[in-house]
Amino acid sequence: MTLRLGDIAPDFEQDSSEGIISFYDFLGDSWGILFSHPADYTPVCTTELGFTAKLKHEFDKRRVKAIALSVDDVESHHGWIKDINSTQGTDVNFPIIADKDRKVSTLYDFIHPNASETLTVRSLIIIDPNKKVRLIITYPASTGRNFHEILRVVDSLQLTDKHKVATPANWQQGDDVVILPSLKDEAEIQQRFPTGYTAVTPYLRLTQQPK
Repeated sequence: MTLRLGDIAPDFEQDSSEGIISFYDFLGDSWGILFSHPADYTPVCTTELGFTAKLKHEFDKRRVKAIALSVDDVESHHGWIKDINSTQGTDVNFPIIADKDRKVSTLYDFIHPNASETLTVRSLIIIDPNKKVRLIITYPASTGRNFHEILRVVDSLQLTDKHKVATPANWQQGDDVVILPSLKDEAEIQQRFPTGYTAVTPYLRLTQQPK
């Protein structure tokens, strides 16, 4: 199965480091980040999981639940978590799916045969409260993920879902945003963006980030 943006994320039930996970029940009405790892006891993944644990307060502010996946079993996960906690100076505070049968990896297209026939690639999926897939990023096994970028994307998605705006290149919280080209009624524009806007071109209109 190949997932694309806008698809409904598949539900599943699978064992994890925190017991059996029913994915939709786990997510509830929160946003979700599901990210896969090639295997337990791998150095890059160890740093990623440790850093994710340290970001819990940032995820909580955004109503985001993180959940990881590796193709090793629960016993292996528990041993690896001890290593992560001791080497990264944190406590893993989210489940790691034990996908030994590759059920979830197959559902989410995490195994790319030309990279490896048995190990998952380093993929990450953002899922919104309606269970729609909103972002898919796949990294090579040698490259660790940029979780500050993941937070930035969540901020952009949540902002643009609420207001008729898009976020420009390298946007950060508090930067100006772009008014959607589809919004043409000047009265509505003034109501939505009372601080006004700058028309760089008729289709590129910048305004202050809505609060």
